[in-house]
Amino acid sequence: MIDLYYWTTPNGHKISIMLEEANLAYRVKPVNIGLGEQFDPEFLSIAPNNRIPAIVDHSPQDGGQPLSMFESGAILEYLADKSGLFLPSAGRERYIVLQWLHWQMGGLGPMAGQNHHFCHYAPQKMEYAIERYVRETNRLYSVLDQRLAHHTYVGGDDYSIADMAIYPWIVPWEKQRQTLEEFPDLERWFEMIKARPAVRRAYALVEDVNPQAGVEMDEQARKHLFGNR
Repeated sequence: MIDLYYWTTPNGHKISIMLEEANLAYRVKPVNIGLGEQFDPEFLSIAPNNRIPAIVDHSPQDGGQPLSMFESGAILEYLADKSGLFLPSAGRERYIVLQWLHWQMGGLGPMAGQNHHFCHYAPQKMEYAIERYVRETNRLYSVLDQRLAHHTYVGGDDYSIADMAIYPWIVPWEKQRQTLEEFPDLERWFEMIKARPAVRRAYALVEDVNPQAGVEMDEQARKHLFGNR
């Protein structure tokens, strides 16, 4: 059994998708980041960077004590190795998938996240910041579109953890001030991933865990998300 410390954000969706795709037994431990639950000592003992997602694997492969992990990219790689699915075990194919996973971690996620912040959450509208991050998000969409013009999936011919990591950051494309029509190969891939049964099951968690998702945050939530040192 794996405990998934989760909230309904793109990074949270990455791990719920992987758990559903790999058919691994898990239970959801909601961490309401709008209420500041990411700062609870119990959660910090698992995820010292006070960010979701995190997991605790109660049946790790080495047979030892429960293993806790944080950082979504590391968790995806761990679960892929544990299950033997969605990541080649060796060779160049493995590194191709991992480079696109790290592209999401270091590029698409942070840039789209800043895009969201300055477009929707910043108390003052800063046109320079908005233009910078909307443009950079557009550039990253273009990189992905070019990759998918020649490959069925981001990592090549096979569905992988790279697709699972990237897809949740494309879901809010409208909030990022992008249009999928501009990127036909990205759009083709997006609709294909969206239709996967495991992806649908993963996103169905939103209704149970956070039925208020999409509602404008109040000042308390804003403080917990943006005001803590």
